[in-house]
Amino acid sequence: MKSLSDIAHQIEGQPMFKILDLAQKLEREGKEILHFELGEPDFDTPSNIIDAACNALTSGDTHYTSSMGLYDFRVAAQKTTLQSRGFLPTLEQVLVAPGANSIIYFAIKCLVNPGEEVIVPDPGFPTYYSAIKACGAKAVTVKLKEENQFRLDPNDLKNAITDKTRLIILNTPSNPTGSVMLPDKIKEVAEIAKENDIYLLSDEIYGRLIFNNEKSFLSPSYIDHCKERTIILNGFSKAFAMTGWRLGVVIGPEEVIEKMGLLVSTIVSCVPPFIQRAGIEAITGDQSALVKMKNEYNSRRKILVDGLNSIQGITCIEPDGAIYAFPNITGTGMTSDEFAKFALEEAGIALLPGNNFGEAGEGFVRICYVNTADNIKKAIDKIKKALERR
Repeated sequence: MKSLSDIAHQIEGQPMFKILDLAQKLEREGKEILHFELGEPDFDTPSNIIDAACNALTSGDTHYTSSMGLYDFRVAAQKTTLQSRGFLPTLEQVLVAPGANSIIYFAIKCLVNPGEEVIVPDPGFPTYYSAIKACGAKAVTVKLKEENQFRLDPNDLKNAITDKTRLIILNTPSNPTGSVMLPDKIKEVAEIAKENDIYLLSDEIYGRLIFNNEKSFLSPSYIDHCKERTIILNGFSKAFAMTGWRLGVVIGPEEVIEKMGLLVSTIVSCVPPFIQRAGIEAITGDQSALVKMKNEYNSRRKILVDGLNSIQGITCIEPDGAIYAFPNITGTGMTSDEFAKFALEEAGIALLPGNNFGEAGEGFVRICYVNTADNIKKAIDKIKKALERR
């Protein structure tokens, strides 16, 4: 039998779906499971966004379109960037892609040669690691420290740079920690990328979900307006509850965006136009549903963190953004894997071991507060009682 390619053996995928499979197996056996493992908003997509897609479908907007994206969508993305980040990118700097996940792969594929290095946060989003391996590149990690609120330290970043570094990935607000970098530190990262002439991929998918000091949000794109080395990655899944729509947008240097667009053309042809029409409505239409969802996440965040800190053996820093808490569970005497298994089997709570996000995640677990306040309280109570029985 013929063997697979070397790259095929490097592909890892996303570990959260393995936990989901186990949880669903237990549910089929009749056990009640409360789900906190996936970053999947429990809200439905706002009705005005759905209506925009339906209107596009009934109007015949069901054909091929430009691989770069609808003209109207890219113009809307330009205007939104001006409002939120203070600069107006050219149309040629904007690309529409099938979800933010794909953008990570496209960027690495276009910027990094096999054997070259990509600096990533640890703990960090698993797709970073998987995409780097799938491109034959090497991940170089920078540890995010609990004592630093899980914020990336620019000095640690400097120490990780070598003559093989081609790309730095920055993620704030962070998945899995929920940490938000302070503006002065983001400026330092942007300066480091400029001084070393290294591309900087800024994952800003949670940029609309900052709860503390939201006006302090700063994109490192301020330094070059995405004309030289900064690339903004964004998507609609989280803030707009559009996970199933698979819609993302990337802004970067024109020559980079052109090549990434060719990959979109090669692999998926284009993002369906009716989905892009929904995206236009999402960023230009009524924002009241977005505000309600954000306020609800904020309320749940406080309930979850207070509850976790009331459990003996568990401590949790309050996250400033995103939809995740990253509690320290070392006081329970269990490893991350052991605690996740214990929580699922003994308490009926599905969550993720922190080491799914890198070696520095050992001793932590990730809990998504995309479940109701009542279920969060119920989960806290179940974990407490399970630990007492242990």
